[in-house]
Amino acid sequence: MNRTARVTDPSYELMDDHNGLSIIYRQHGFPCPLVRWHFHKEYELHLIVASSGKVFIGDYIGNFYPETLFLTGPNLPHNWISQVAEDEVVAKRDMLVNFTDELFDSGYQVFAELKTLAPLLERAQYGIEFRCKHTIRKAMDLMQRIADSNGVTRLGHFFILLELLAACDDYQLLSGATTSQLADEHNIDRTNRAVDYIFAHYARDLTLEEVAEHLGMKPTYFSRVFKQATGRNFIEFVNRLRISKSCELLADGDKPVTDVCFESGFNNISNFNRRFQALKGMTPSHYRRLVVQRLTEQNLG
Repeated sequence: MNRTARVTDPSYELMDDHNGLSIIYRQHGFPCPLVRWHFHKEYELHLIVASSGKVFIGDYIGNFYPETLFLTGPNLPHNWISQVAEDEVVAKRDMLVNFTDELFDSGYQVFAELKTLAPLLERAQYGIEFRCKHTIRKAMDLMQRIADSNGVTRLGHFFILLELLAACDDYQLLSGATTSQLADEHNIDRTNRAVDYIFAHYARDLTLEEVAEHLGMKPTYFSRVFKQATGRNFIEFVNRLRISKSCELLADGDKPVTDVCFESGFNNISNFNRRFQALKGMTPSHYRRLVVQRLTEQNLG
């Protein structure tokens, strides 16, 4: 199969609806065929409107909720998987704005002011989650204005939005691996199917051999392909997904840590504590206390 043919695989999203416009606005429901492990040449500003679930950006695994906002750079693989009931349909899950480097490569020569956005775009190659609630609420309003307008007005709202995000210093960089290591049209399609299978089964004992068999691949070959596409080896990926689930459970209520351990897919409390400490730099109990404290401060604020 030649490279030209491969770019139409489900894993590579070819956006042919620019129609000569500088930016693309879209919104998706869930489930949706576009919800998959994929990448494209466009930057993606991604605002979650409804539902919660797991976000995968490069080699990062985390949680998303309504009113969470992300920016991904060109060719950085990403996916948002909502955790919903089997027959549940979310009519409007997210709002997206896509744009390319070409907009700025040309714009810098004419509008010197656009150069102030360069550090934001540089950070986007790792994926960014914006944390400031005030910034996110303003961004939601501007995203809606972009949705409701067109022409120069829409472009104006877009630049005001990017200026807002460039000034925000309450953010987290997400992926340790960059696009040059991760973006491969051929391998990422199979990885998409692997991620879907892992996501459906990670709460029980799950082996690399089982996932490889599901994909019809030899375990050693699958292991190599998976690490190239996700930046993590299989065990590390599954453990990060389980720790992400445990963080969600710890933040969500007063369930005993032992229950959180087993519900997240770990079968050994000492292993759970060790993995959690290694990834989060604190114990599960300490993490829960910090989350409660942060929520209390937000409610008082």
